[in-house]
Amino acid sequence: MSISHNKQWSFLKEKFELGQLSHSYLLSGSQNIGKLDFAKMFCEFIECKFPDLMVVDIKEEIKIEKIREIQDFLSYKAYNGGFKSVIVANAQLMNTEAQNCFLKTLEEPKGQTLIFLISSKPDMLLDTIRSRCQQIKFFGVPEETQAEIEKGEQILSQLLKVAGADMAAKFQYAKSVDFEETNLQDILASLEKYSRYLIFKKALGDKKGYFSSIKSPMENYSVEKLKNIIELIEDINTKATFTNINQKLALENLLLEI
Repeated sequence: MSISHNKQWSFLKEKFELGQLSHSYLLSGSQNIGKLDFAKMFCEFIECKFPDLMVVDIKEEIKIEKIREIQDFLSYKAYNGGFKSVIVANAQLMNTEAQNCFLKTLEEPKGQTLIFLISSKPDMLLDTIRSRCQQIKFFGVPEETQAEIEKGEQILSQLLKVAGADMAAKFQYAKSVDFEETNLQDILASLEKYSRYLIFKKALGDKKGYFSSIKSPMENYSVEKLKNIIELIEDINTKATFTNINQKLALENLLLEI
């Protein structure tokens, strides 16, 4: 467990020892900072293990069928006599139908049920989902492999060549992207990180790192414009997750904003 998560661990440990654990928690924070491992370790701490622990960790749309599997799992008493626990990673990937179905489980938990919803984008969850979970926020810098860092740098380098350029150059760039090799969401992630860095820089000054060596027209954008770019990125990302969007067209729409 990351040392930066000691406060969250102590909070849940105390609740458990006092017999005051809630039935459901929403663990929110950036991707790849250890939220899933944290949830697994806590379940181990309270001696909830197979077959009383169910972990849903998929990278695609979570449909109602999976939620019904969870409900069926929770309908049986714990084999080991303690908690029945469910951990749902990437909970924001539940579609609307799945989230509405999951509400019943959150509203009417049975016995010693413990549910961890894990999300880097909790705003994509229904208000009614969030209101029925106690939210615990996690902080930290996402861990990336050297290959992931280099890939992100390469994507951003190519992308910023057309920032502030004319429409023809932007459309030519979008046309040149091989979406079989370069995932649209990788492009979105690279631009979002850079846009957030620029907002940070305007608010608190520059900081050392890869971004500090980059020069681009986006440095002159207002904070409001940068926030609009981030909102558009998040909207495209959501549509890319749940619908079969035209990736080239989506990228062209984004490029028009930069």
